Amino acid sequence: MHRNVVAFLVALAVALVTVSFSGAASASKPHVYNRVISLSPSITEDLFAIGAGKQVVAVDQDSNYPKRAPHTSLSGYTPNVEAIAGYHPDLVFISYNPQGFAGQLRKLGIRVVMEPAAANLAQAYKEIDNVGRLTGHESGAASVVSRMQRRMAQIVASVPPLRRHLRVYHELDQTYYSATSNTFIGSIYKLFGFSNIADGPGQAAHTQYPQLSDEYIVEANPQIIVLADTKCCNQTAATVATRPGWSGIAAVVRHRVVGVNDDIASRWGPRIVEFAAAVAKIARPH
Repeated sequence: MHRNVVAFLVALAVALVTVSFSGAASASKPHVYNRVISLSPSITEDLFAIGAGKQVVAVDQDSNYPKRAPHTSLSGYTPNVEAIAGYHPDLVFISYNPQGFAGQLRKLGIRVVMEPAAANLAQAYKEIDNVGRLTGHESGAASVVSRMQRRMAQIVASVPPLRRHLRVYHELDQTYYSATSNTFIGSIYKLFGFSNIADGPGQAAHTQYPQLSDEYIVEANPQIIVLADTKCCNQTAATVATRPGWSGIAAVVRHRVVGVNDDIASRWGPRIVEFAAAVAKIARPH
């Protein structure tokens, strides 16, 4: 009888240990979401880059890359909760939360994850990893981050030390709105060691996106001009050269005015590497 009791207790202990390990494994393995909506163009690019595209059922109207993404009229700025819920998502990625609409979606049992605008590359990499974890594409995310890190290091190293202190002006539109070093795009310029002419006005006006004056830009005499308004506003090196007083700016004289795709310059996804490559190319001797 005693032998039977001991055998039973041993069997019970083994069963409990097995259940415990099973529970621990289950707890450590995150739930994978299979009906994903992205209301952030940057996160949309992340999702498709890491291989989670097949799980995406809808993206917002501003997510125009890649072309195969399931584009809709959904908006991340003026979201319609009923329209979003109509796609029956189990996960919604957002970068903004106007009027607290995320809480309304959560009340419907929908998981909402906020991935705000990254302040630097480290945060961008972290968001890519998080998107990979939630969609079951951890290895894909790790590969994307690794490639980005390796390529960014090569791009930065391609600019000679003597070109690391150039003055840069980043143009958001032709009314001279710019971005300081405290923005994501500004952090890219910091990697090269460039001096951002928007930093002074931004600090004075307590904003990361100051509007500069024509006179200030001419006086600051930037050695690199990056036009992030080629798509929205048709700005080019040629149009810049015709602006009153701009023909004498160092960047214009030295042919260091470069136009970039507005979308790439405003997002913190994998294509930011393309932006960095364009900036490095214009900064190198030529």
